[in-house]
Amino acid sequence: MTPEPDVLTRYLERTRWFGGKGRPFEVASARRVGTLPAAREGSPVVVIELVEVLYGDEPGGTEVYQVPMAFYTDPESRLDHAFIGWWEDPDHGWVHAYDALHDREAMACWLVAFDRAAAEAGGNLHDDSGLLFHRLPGHDLDLESHSTLFSGEQSNSSVAFGEDALMKVFRKITPGVNPDISVHEVLTRSGNDHIAALYGWLDWVDGQPTGDADEAAGTTTVQLAMLQQFLRTASDGWELALTSARNLFAEGDLHAFEAGGDFASESERLGVALREVHDVLAEHFPVGRLDPAAVGRLADDMDVRLDAALGVVPELAAHAGSLREAYARLRALDEVEVQQIHGDLHLGQTLRTSLGWKIVDFEGEPAKPLAERLKPDSRWRDVAGMLRSFDYVPHVVERQFAEDHPEGASQRAYRAEEWANRNRNHFLTAYAGGDLTEAQRTLLDAYVADKAVYETVYETRNRPTWVAIPLEAVARIGAA
Repeated sequence: MTPEPDVLTRYLERTRWFGGKGRPFEVASARRVGTLPAAREGSPVVVIELVEVLYGDEPGGTEVYQVPMAFYTDPESRLDHAFIGWWEDPDHGWVHAYDALHDREAMACWLVAFDRAAAEAGGNLHDDSGLLFHRLPGHDLDLESHSTLFSGEQSNSSVAFGEDALMKVFRKITPGVNPDISVHEVLTRSGNDHIAALYGWLDWVDGQPTGDADEAAGTTTVQLAMLQQFLRTASDGWELALTSARNLFAEGDLHAFEAGGDFASESERLGVALREVHDVLAEHFPVGRLDPAAVGRLADDMDVRLDAALGVVPELAAHAGSLREAYARLRALDEVEVQQIHGDLHLGQTLRTSLGWKIVDFEGEPAKPLAERLKPDSRWRDVAGMLRSFDYVPHVVERQFAEDHPEGASQRAYRAEEWANRNRNHFLTAYAGGDLTEAQRTLLDAYVADKAVYETVYETRNRPTWVAIPLEAVARIGAA
């Protein structure tokens, strides 16, 4: 007997990371893909299940989610908040099942498995089920550290092991290479200082009875989790930038460069960090060139997204002409160089440490299919994402100040634009190492426009009071 579908349905509905909330769905199947080795005597049984969800509002629409479970014979009251259900398991008898990521005893099984992998040939620990733990050399794990589940994430789940390591468990599962792992592996092996070093990762190889790390014909690899350096003392880039803008508004009638919290030097350092990351990725991943036909399709896709956005954000119609002109200039380029990039870059994907900036979460835009996230793209897409993030910072703070201080709106608007321009310019100059070529400016303008259009749709659907921020950016595109 396995859990009834309605047990898993109720469990998914109350999680933060399930992407189908609000949609009609049913649990179509649950497949056990492996059992973790016990960390010590008395450890709970820890299994990994892949749960397939079938949506009723989309013919053939399915998603697969990873659900690690800790099995106990008797109820564990300390884990009541993580209770999934109880049933008679075909392998373990009657069990009380809990979300394993909430259980320190269960999480020790992951940590010990990663540690054992380091001692195996090639840094790989596998079992007959197809679970395959990989380790990179150069770091010894602290096996005495306790796990702490982060509460703020949405699409994935992260667990810190003391102050030593951080494990990200991918909840929505797609077969194939996860760029968050592949990019971190390349950057870690190259010694790049602008990321949290990768320590290891967990795969499940379906159809591989020998457990050999080399995939044979007919096998499928699913990447389940990654273990990396925990930057415990790092500061979130978005929050640091907000603090800078707040300081500017609080210090009276000062220019951005005069304020005590001027962020421009940090923007420069971040521009250099991104350029160095892009350069390493270009050395280790394929670099290609889009021919005129492919460049045309890139511009066409932007036009299509604008058409869809016009149906959601009617205010865009006044600027549609200037947006399409930006896309037309892109379409006229003879070629565009593409490579591996971040794909979803903004200040919230950066951390400031005592040793400099770190860029995190190379998984790409979560809403896009994995195959699309793996495609090479122009590095100017990442640059555009950061420029749009710099634009958001002071305008978000401007709105917060307006709630308590309705007077002085025009002055705050001026200073917000000054802060945004100053930091965009410092970041961009540091990244490019000088002035942009005409082709680079054309690419950047198109990507900025495309990102701003996306933002108008997102804000209309999720934060309507913020939609003016990207709409003002769209209006500037027309005035440029």
